[in-house]
Amino acid sequence: MVLQSSLKNCLQLSCILRTPKAGFRNTTSGGLIIQSLSNDVYQNLAVEDWIHDHMNLENRQVLFLWRNSPAVVIGRHQNPWQECNLRLLRQKNIKLARRRSGGGTVYHDLGNINLTFFTTRKKYERMENLKLVVKALKALRPQLDVHVTNRYDILLDRHYKISGTAAKLGRTTAYHHCTLLCNADKFVLSSVLKSPYKGLKSNATPSMPASVKNLFEEDPSLTCEMLLDAIAEEYAIQHQIDHHITLINPADETVLPGINNKTKELQTWEWVYGKTPKFSVSTCFDMVHKDSVLDVKVDMDVKHGRIEVCNIDLPEQWLPPALCSELVKSLTGNKFCPNETTTLATTLLRVCPHDDELQSRWNLLCENLIMLM
Repeated sequence: MVLQSSLKNCLQLSCILRTPKAGFRNTTSGGLIIQSLSNDVYQNLAVEDWIHDHMNLENRQVLFLWRNSPAVVIGRHQNPWQECNLRLLRQKNIKLARRRSGGGTVYHDLGNINLTFFTTRKKYERMENLKLVVKALKALRPQLDVHVTNRYDILLDRHYKISGTAAKLGRTTAYHHCTLLCNADKFVLSSVLKSPYKGLKSNATPSMPASVKNLFEEDPSLTCEMLLDAIAEEYAIQHQIDHHITLINPADETVLPGINNKTKELQTWEWVYGKTPKFSVSTCFDMVHKDSVLDVKVDMDVKHGRIEVCNIDLPEQWLPPALCSELVKSLTGNKFCPNETTTLATTLLRVCPHDDELQSRWNLLCENLIMLM
């Protein structure tokens, strides 16, 4: 069993830092195993950023263990509208985060564990890290048929993906992180990672779909805690260090100076949505109004998450041309976002003539536009 200890009470296990006033002080070499006390995706991603930015890894490598409450995490260069069902995320109150590494979109919940391996860039080696995970799994349950692929995935029974991987290579520091499915909610996973949005054209990095399976399905006695301990123990053996896990509070500024600013940045709309590579939406939808079905065509260009160009093609005289033009004008420059579009539509409606039929048509159009977002 791996021993656990508070970070503040284990400064002797800590790393050399580039920032002299930071909370870690010791200069001994070897390796360090850290586990987050938080299940917040933004806090845990901020810890990755903090370690990458502030730790000197010349003489010490770091393994960071973390788990999140339900969240979808997209890669640095991905399009959230293309990768997931944003409406469903909002309905289920599932967080959306954009990480700083590349790679594809993943679903996290407490049945999934996350591992981040930090090294210098020169010592960066994804395959060795994944082999370490496989060795730990086989030590825990020798009957498991698990292996690493050339795409840096870990497969169960030669077919089912149980671990995806991504990496960030800095100038001197690098990290490789991967997931490991223990007992995640596969129904939610498959539902939220299915985009309902039509007519999207983007050069963003697409995810590669795969069949997944939980380790729990293969062996119901396995738990996330067992997996974390087994991986930490194998890491300790390979790095010839004590079997300690240092617990860390990602909100503790005395240990991680500046960490809360990093967390706040990762939560901003400008980071999560505004960093989306430029894309376009070109789609048609049918609006049912009374006894008729109307065909509406919408074309939008979206840059930095904001509508750059907007065209809405409506049946002639279905709305006053001036009102339709005002809608297009107001949408241009606005966030490609349901909340902001709802506010905009409500504001414009207030200056419309009080006409029940007109307001009914207006609401129907705006509801359909919002469904695109």
